[in-house]
Formats: sequence, C-alpha cells, structure tokens
Amino acid sequence: MSIDLYYTSGSAPCRLVLLVAAALDIQLNLHNVNLREGDQFKPDFLKLNPQHTVPTIVDDGFSLWESRAISRYLVNKYGGDDSELYPKDPKARAIVDQRLDFDLGTLYPRFAQYFYPQIFGGAAPDAAQLKKLEEALVFFNTFLEGHKYAAGDKLTLADLSLVATLSTIEVGGVKFDDQPNIVRWYELVKSTAPGYKEANEKGINEFKEVLKMIKAKAEL
Repeated sequence: MSIDLYYTSGSAPCRLVLLVAAALDIQLNLHNVNLREGDQFKPDFLKLNPQHTVPTIVDDGFSLWESRAISRYLVNKYGGDDSELYPKDPKARAIVDQRLDFDLGTLYPRFAQYFYPQIFGGAAPDAAQLKKLEEALVFFNTFLEGHKYAAGDKLTLADLSLVATLSTIEVGGVKFDDQPNIVRWYELVKSTAPGYKEANEKGINEFKEVLKMIKAKAEL
C-alpha cells in the first residue's frame, strides 16, 4: 500500500500528514510542490485539487486535500478498528475533533495573521495580532490542564496537528515559556510521536532556512 502525497515540507499542515503516516506506518510517495514557482497551478495538479492547496493525497485514484480531513481518512481506512489516534467512542472523538478544529480555526490562523505579513509582506509586528495569538496559547494551555495529551491520556490526531503548528510558532519566534502545560506537552509529544524527527523536525529545519533567505533578501 502506497499513497501519493503532494506537499511542501515547511508547511505545518503537510507535516501533520507526514506525522500521521509515520504513526500508521504508511508508505508515502512524496511529490514536492514548489509553491513559489507556481507548481500548484499546473494543469495536472489542478485536476487533483482545484483549490490548488497542499497537502493533497491520491490513494488508488482517490484525491483528497485539507490536512485534517486527510488525517481522519487515513486513520479511518488504515488505522484498524481500535486506533487510539482517532478513538471510536463518541465523546472521546468529539474532544479530538474539537482540538483539531481549535488548531484549524483559531491557533494556526492567529499565528498566520501575526507572522506571515512580517515575513512575506515586510510588515511591522502587529501588537494586536500578537495578543490574539497569545490568547490562543492561553486557551491551549488551559485545555491541557489535568491531561497528559491534548485530548486525554493517549496520543491522538489532535497532538499531531497541534505539535506541527506549535513547532512552527516556535520557529516564528513566539515564546510560550509562560505556559507550563504547553511546555510539558510539547516535550512529551516530541519524544513520543512516531517518526517525529523525520516527519516534523526535518521540515521545521527547512522552514528555518527559508526564513533566513527571506530575511536576507529583505535586508539587501
């Protein structure tokens, strides 16, 4: 069993799919999509994903995009009947879904709204946007109170999604040292998520290099 993944290694959503595949021991055929060169607008890619976004997978002719939808699909199809990554119990699954939606709708967007205008638009840091991001980190710290992982006592899709985002926030220079539950959780997930170094840390290091190049060009 092998699945095609169209991705960009620096992207947090793409790294989520890599983390899920590592946890499920799924073999991926990796296809790098150079967003800066416009690979996402090529006709062949648009046939797979008219929204021209990454990550996108193709599994035996079935095309799917949006990282959290991909993650749920992979666990539902390949995780077996009792996968702890996405539990079957309705209440336990609902908590995982809530954390995934928090990442999708709150944490990552607030980071993007604060950070990307600075890097890609040359804007000055926006104190109001930073305050919103810091508020989201407080929310997440509160979610973790009394829990080993993001959605309970087991590693789930919620942890893999959130760690991809949080590691990107860290690279962006935003500190969360004053959120002890996040600090504890972050170290735990880095040490227990299967294949973390290859699936997430490698891409984070590549993202750092991209940021260095962008900053160097801005200073010329």
